[in-house]
Amino acid sequence: MHLRILLLPVAVSLLSGCIVKTAVDVATIPVKVAGEGVDLATTSKSEKEKKRQKRRSKLLKQHDREMRDCDRGDARACERADAIRAEIAELDRQR
Repeated sequence: MHLRILLLPVAVSLLSGCIVKTAVDVATIPVKVAGEGVDLATTSKSEKEKKRQKRRSKLLKQHDREMRDCDRGDARACERADAIRAEIAELDRQR
């Protein structure tokens, strides 16, 4: 019985610490989420440039494949190669 009386204040203090920490965590969640949302919504210049370069590289490979087919006499491949070349030129202008 005496042991319960002695442990009661210890248990209350431990629980109150947990409750306070939980309250602080709950209060800071909207701030953390908003900060991450802003970070995801903004794109730095270097990220944009990296994305542009990756797209350009992919288009160059695709253009090479279409040109091989065009050289073999595929007229539609020639048209696709021209369209890809125009898209690459547009990416170069965005630089």
